[in-house]
Amino acid sequence: MFLVIFRNRKRADIDAAAYGADATRMEAMARAQPGFVSFKSYTADDGEVIALSEWADAEAARAWGSQPDHAVVQARGRAEYYQDYTLYTCDQPRTHRYERPGK
Repeated sequence: MFLVIFRNRKRADIDAAAYGADATRMEAMARAQPGFVSFKSYTADDGEVIALSEWADAEAARAWGSQPDHAVVQARGRAEYYQDYTLYTCDQPRTHRYERPGK
C-alpha cells in the first residue's frame, strides 16, 4: 500500500465552479488509473482540506502524479486554486485495524 496525503488551503478568490469541475474530473480519472485503491477528502471548520488517496504501490501513485491531464490541472491549482499545500507520501505504512464483532 502507498498512501498520499494532500493537505491544502484554497485561495480566497478561487473560482469555485472551475475548481469543482476540475476536482470531479480528476477524481474520476484517478479512480480509473491502474493501482488506484481509494480516495476520501475532509474539510476542517477553518477551511483546510485533507485529501487521502491510497494506491497499490509507489509506482501507481507516481504514474498518476505524472499523468498528462493531471499535470495540467496541478499547474492550474498552483496558479489559480491553492493558497498553500503540503503533499505527504508513505510507502507501506504501519496499519492497525479494529472491527466490532458481529458487524
